[in-house]
Amino acid sequence: MTVETIRKRADFLAANRGLRVARPGFVLLAHPNGGRGKRFGITVTKKIGNAVVRNRMKRRFRELLRAALPEAGLPDTDHVLIGRDGGVERDFARMADELAEALRRAAAGKGDPPRGRRRPRK
Repeated sequence: MTVETIRKRADFLAANRGLRVARPGFVLLAHPNGGRGKRFGITVTKKIGNAVVRNRMKRRFRELLRAALPEAGLPDTDHVLIGRDGGVERDFARMADELAEALRRAAAGKGDPPRGRRRPRK
């Protein structure tokens, strides 16, 4: 089974309204996509590092998701991984275990509590 990639900004924004499971190296967002199958997206901001570091993290995330999603991913759901600081140095096997645990929590509906709303700057 192939897993498609999310490419549109609107799909990333929609995933942000979904279930959130935080781990030390990443945050997993899971949001139902209305029958489009298992899809994934990756976001790594400039706060993480320069382009070399960000691309390395994205390559690692892509490999983790391609290995885990076909059997452990939620059906008809968008899965988005957001890179966190220090995630690029984490052991790959440990990150695979953390992703498996995050997917189990998402399947059980046990996400992290919603974050507080940000106040507008004055």
